[in-house]
Amino acid sequence: MPEQVEDEVIVDRGEINEATDRDRIRVLAGATDTAASFQFDGEDHTLGNALRYVIMKNPDVEFCGYSIPHPSENKMNLRIQTYDGVNVYKVLEKGLNDLMDICDVVEEKFIAARDEHFGDTMQT
Repeated sequence: MPEQVEDEVIVDRGEINEATDRDRIRVLAGATDTAASFQFDGEDHTLGNALRYVIMKNPDVEFCGYSIPHPSENKMNLRIQTYDGVNVYKVLEKGLNDLMDICDVVEEKFIAARDEHFGDTMQT
């Protein structure tokens, strides 16, 4: 259950609704197995730049870039092009999983540092 502060959701502790989340990512027209553009609803530069960085670390990726089509729309477009024989959809899935792993490590280190600094006075 997300933590609530003044009726605003602060943190969602990993509860994933696959049906809802799947609807937030669309494959745009003109996609092939090695090149595709995806539109993420409800996302912006925060996910776009981090995901672009992680995906570009993959040696099978020729190009990855993102754009925000219009500042008043809460959408982010991501373009991935891979070298021959490498499936772009698997690259996206790997990129998302790698980014989640990085976020988990950052969270663990943050909590450890917070607990070391404040001791038992902080509630989780």
